[in-house]
Amino acid sequence: MGKIPSILMIYTGGTIGMVKDYGTGALKAFDFEGLLKHIPELGQLTCNIKNTSLTDPIDSSNMNPVYWEELVSIIETHYHDHDGFVVLHGSDTMSYSASALSFMLENLNKPIIFTGSQLPIGDLRTDAKENLITALQIAAAQEHGNPIIREVCLYFEYKLYRGNRTTKINAEHFEAFNSPNYPSLAESGFNLKIHHANLLVRPKKSKALVVHKKMDQNVAILKLFPGMGAVLLDSILRTPQLKVLILETYGAGNAPTDEWFLNTLEQAIKSGIHIINVTQCAGGSVVMGHYETSKQLSQIQLIDGKDITTEAAVTKAMYLVGSGVSDALFKTVFETSLRGEMH
Repeated sequence: MGKIPSILMIYTGGTIGMVKDYGTGALKAFDFEGLLKHIPELGQLTCNIKNTSLTDPIDSSNMNPVYWEELVSIIETHYHDHDGFVVLHGSDTMSYSASALSFMLENLNKPIIFTGSQLPIGDLRTDAKENLITALQIAAAQEHGNPIIREVCLYFEYKLYRGNRTTKINAEHFEAFNSPNYPSLAESGFNLKIHHANLLVRPKKSKALVVHKKMDQNVAILKLFPGMGAVLLDSILRTPQLKVLILETYGAGNAPTDEWFLNTLEQAIKSGIHIINVTQCAGGSVVMGHYETSKQLSQIQLIDGKDITTEAAVTKAMYLVGSGVSDALFKTVFETSLRGEMH
């Protein structure tokens, strides 16, 4: 029998780490030392579990690149002493964080599993127990002494997804996340079924982990809507220090063909702003030039976001600008899949 896997659980905040005070009805932060008391089933897992947390755990609505830097620093410090990581995170911005870490951790060769819950861990109908137990089980899963999962993932309600392919789809249901353009990596039922064909292929002799901590925040999102005016578009593109605009277009990447619209975008691109074409549809892909309404966008050199999610587009842009990718190479690099985030 081989060495028992060691898993580090990192608490960032969120519902999964809260318990209800039945005297007052208020939620209070969870004490991880009492974890086995709330979830005795963890004792059945074949792994050693340690825990840590952000210096100041937060509601995930307050998540930002400063906390991502702290999170990857924790992983960097403990990377060689642990076989996998489980990140407990509020669901609202979990897809952004999972996407960000996928880019910030280059040559990752161990599992990082994000999970959370819709109800607190002490609630009678909580989804926290199953999500946490299975996330830990997945993080500890090995084959021939090596982790089976070697990428940043998100586990929620019986399904494991590639983190940078996910989006939150529901604020109330337990099935809160979806991966609209990529199949699940594993499913939990009577048994844990891992879909090996969907996993990122990693070389057996992996390169050393490279941790990128600089994420440039000069990124904006603009969702097109019928009636959007020139003043709004122009004011956003004139935002001081703006470097990247994620443009959420219609359908397969379509947008108005008005001369003012195209001219404004073209001038912004010539001035050095990178504009990325991402569909505002829940699923599907941008296909530049498929319709007349996207052909002109291609001609003025909008970046093709293909089937990337908005969450991954934002964090990938932050990562590329923060890493110092040149303006000349930005379009080519963005349109290339770096961590399985696009086809």
